[in-house]
Amino acid sequence: MTSKEIRDLSPGEITTKVREIRDQLLQLRLRKQTGQVEKTHELRTLRKDIARLETILNEKKAKAANKAA
Repeated sequence: MTSKEIRDLSPGEITTKVREIRDQLLQLRLRKQTGQVEKTHELRTLRKDIARLETILNEKKAKAANKAA
């Protein structure tokens, strides 16, 4: 997911997306432990997607707080 795509989402949608990706990451980690993962680079990609989502969510929250103050 690109930053531009994430910025188009509402904060609620971003939170939902973070939850979904964390679930995917958990499942992938479990499969990795049992040796069923062929594409191990997906772990890194999911972690980076979570970081992007969290960063943009925090930016939106800060912007909303500044407008309210």
